[in-house]
Amino acid sequence: MSDDAGAPHPGLLPDHFRQAVKPGTVLLRLETTQSREGALDGAWWPRSRNIGAELPGLVGALTEHLGPVVSVGLDADAWDEVPARIVVDGRSVRIDRYPVGDDTVIVTRGDRDHFSLLVVPPQAGREAALTAMARAVRAGGTDSARQILLATGIGPEPTTELH
Repeated sequence: MSDDAGAPHPGLLPDHFRQAVKPGTVLLRLETTQSREGALDGAWWPRSRNIGAELPGLVGALTEHLGPVVSVGLDADAWDEVPARIVVDGRSVRIDRYPVGDDTVIVTRGDRDHFSLLVVPPQAGREAALTAMARAVRAGGTDSARQILLATGIGPEPTTELH
């Protein structure tokens, strides 16, 4: 029997996960509404592009509150050395490689329950990152991950031609 104390609905993260977390913990926010009608279900701010170091913390945090994660889909070109699987707390998690862009990851629990998370680049400044994460969890939000990153000043710098 799971303990959902503090969660507004069984299987969803408690509201305290919507707030910035302490240093040294996984920087993760999820939409806590049952409808999950927004373009994104949450946001994750990894500290590096080392997926082997970053993904176990994300999977562990999600598993603790949502149940077992079976796979994570990501754009392998956006990360350093992506393995086919990782083991988190004794459970194997498949890593699927999709051209989803480096600004999202798709987390799957069960057979068809998918969560689309904005990935805030590790080098983003704190205030911009927290603003982007808040926009990603806005209930009913329609902005894509790319739009959120650009709007918060985190997106790629425009290229300028040298003369």
